Amino acid sequence: MRRGRRRDRSDEPREREFQETLISVYRCSATVKGGRRLSFGSLICVGDGKGRVGIGYGKAKEVPGAFQKAIKSGKRALKRFTIASGGTIPHLVKGRFGASQVVLIPAMPGTGVIAGTAVKAILEAGGLTNVLTKVYGSTNTRNVVKAVMNALEQLRSRETTESLRGIAKPGPEAPEPVKA
Repeated sequence: MRRGRRRDRSDEPREREFQETLISVYRCSATVKGGRRLSFGSLICVGDGKGRVGIGYGKAKEVPGAFQKAIKSGKRALKRFTIASGGTIPHLVKGRFGASQVVLIPAMPGTGVIAGTAVKAILEAGGLTNVLTKVYGSTNTRNVVKAVMNALEQLRSRETTESLRGIAKPGPEAPEPVKA
């Protein structure tokens, strides 16, 4: 038997707190010999509010079980994206999945997140506060959510784009160009 001091875990850094938002719950029924067999699926958005967001989908016989599976799936599928100053996105971007197309447009501070329920849940969980959105084509919730994730993966910061194009920023030691 081991006797010793118990470690106080209050001073250790805790795992990041995630915001979990239920997007929708699906009910599925299968007709079997004895009647109907019900099962449930839940679609959940998980984010840290600092540019990381994930989508989780879980299925189970009961709603709470589906909810827990979806949260676990969402935490495993976290993706990072760029947030520009003012809580918006750096540039206009179009995401597509299936027949759904989502357009995300940067907005001025104070605009808020102008979007439908599924898109708004994802953007707010990721930490965006000023974005305009529009969904074209199919409005199937699962496809719209995947289209938003596709759009967020396409975002690039200004610095990343400059480095990809080979543009160097003039620093303080760089000489001024001579005008003729």
